[in-house]
Amino acid sequence: MTYTQSEALYLQELRRRQEECWPADRPREAQYPFGERPITEYLREWAARDPQRVAIEFYGHTITYAELNDLSDRLASLLEERGIRSGERVAVMLPNCPQFNVAFHGTLKRGAVLVPLSPLARGGELQHLLDEADPAALIVLDALWPVAEPLLAGRNVREVFRVGLAGVLAQSPTLPLPELLQAAQAQTVSGDDLLPLLRQVTPRPQPVPELDSPAVINFSGGTTGLPKGCLHHHRDLIYTSASYCTVALPDALPLSERPVMLSFLPQFWIAGEDMGVLFPAFLGATLVLLLRWDVQAFLQAVPRHGVTVTTLLVDQVDEILNHPQAAPTDFSSLRQVNAVSFMRKLNPDYRRRWADLTGSVIAEASYGMTETNTCDTFTGGFQENDFDLNSQPTFVGLPVPGTEFKICDFGSGALQPFGTEGEICVRSPAVFKGYWHERHDPSDLPGGWLHTGDSGVIDEQGLLHYLGRRREMLKVNGMSVFPAELEMLLGRHPGVAGVGVLGRAHPTRGDEVVAFVVPRPDSGLTPETLSAWCRDEMASYKVPTVHFLDELPLTATGKVDKKQLLPRLAEVAGGNA
Repeated sequence: MTYTQSEALYLQELRRRQEECWPADRPREAQYPFGERPITEYLREWAARDPQRVAIEFYGHTITYAELNDLSDRLASLLEERGIRSGERVAVMLPNCPQFNVAFHGTLKRGAVLVPLSPLARGGELQHLLDEADPAALIVLDALWPVAEPLLAGRNVREVFRVGLAGVLAQSPTLPLPELLQAAQAQTVSGDDLLPLLRQVTPRPQPVPELDSPAVINFSGGTTGLPKGCLHHHRDLIYTSASYCTVALPDALPLSERPVMLSFLPQFWIAGEDMGVLFPAFLGATLVLLLRWDVQAFLQAVPRHGVTVTTLLVDQVDEILNHPQAAPTDFSSLRQVNAVSFMRKLNPDYRRRWADLTGSVIAEASYGMTETNTCDTFTGGFQENDFDLNSQPTFVGLPVPGTEFKICDFGSGALQPFGTEGEICVRSPAVFKGYWHERHDPSDLPGGWLHTGDSGVIDEQGLLHYLGRRREMLKVNGMSVFPAELEMLLGRHPGVAGVGVLGRAHPTRGDEVVAFVVPRPDSGLTPETLSAWCRDEMASYKVPTVHFLDELPLTATGKVDKKQLLPRLAEVAGGNA
């Protein structure tokens, strides 16, 4: 019997090959410095051990571990006072800010389930997210309240807590302020703002959440419709932190070094949640938090705060390398820099130039998805002679401890020989516990394997390579866009009779979304009015370029035949439509 005829033999052989190439300086077991406990208990532990260490640095405003633990304790008690019960959902619609971290830990301490909502969501898109989550409470940025309020009528939202940014602005900011924070400088802190409310609360002890109880519902774009809420338990969060930090940040465990981590990744996004909430609390790190990416702020923050760890998109690596103020910047504190290849790809030239500028080595970040809490692989230890970058296609390395991969045929599910393309399947303690609204139980998946829909290869050494989404996902400015989702949203417009969404390469945004629309007769709809409607109903990066057609090509089963739309897409790209 060959290894492809038996899953047990396949995994045994795969582990043997992976053991042979496992980097000598990377542990092979996940390490839990304070035991396998909820992430909120790690925050509590750090607050007791090192209360005055800065937990969050936000443009000159600092929050210590003692303060972050206290504020989140008070939020848990406030939720209890307002009748929010264990297991109920608390939706959080905030940009990157310290209050997001308070909301995250406070909600979980209460035993409630956090539901991060994109602050970019609008109209029908936001309505769908609220339908899915059915929250009992909403924590929302004051500037976004007019967007959310009209959609709460008839819902079960019993409590709303508004958040202003004025309360977390330093009198003398240490970094350039983005526009949203500049506007907050002129505001005063209102009495019904969340932070003043918390200071009036007497914290009361809350039961420690069970590891196998619900913690977070993260929205995945999916590829067959509107976003779905992926349910993760407390065990998923602490496993992801322990398994990834063990191999990706080995100097930090067992707590021999306390990193200074810089993150600007949106915290409502699964990768931003990991980098901007979970990993800092797990490691007792100082988080330098940026509202959004800004090259000037980055160049000032690294030397000012001694940043040791960060994750960048390759586009931002390129921006830094070509910035006139980069050369005189002191990057000597940087030790671990990961890059995410979306629009631009990490290559040996970028690595060489980055090393010349900063003295540090840059590596591809990881493979993962919302359903697995992401960060399922690591690439550290494979950078010598650019082994990782010269191993095409995209090298994503070895599975983190406790995670397994296999490659199967998309159609039959048969195991594929090493070196053969197929569907990436993953089995991990962090695999989601179901789509919330569908109440789907992933334990029903054969053997506990999640079939990702992604194409990949496990090479002869047992290393994973990512080929891409086999389905239709697009990347616009690094954000996922799914044509099926946009087709459903556009289909809600009364003047739209039919729509097909495709993507085409864009020189700066990665992909451009193009919607071919058949308007209803006598609707009066124009591309301009539909585009304006889209800007009200969806996040800006999802708004498509609209082109009208008299009819859409259809398959025999009545679906839009996108293959027949490709020539039209080429005509549009050439300016002929």
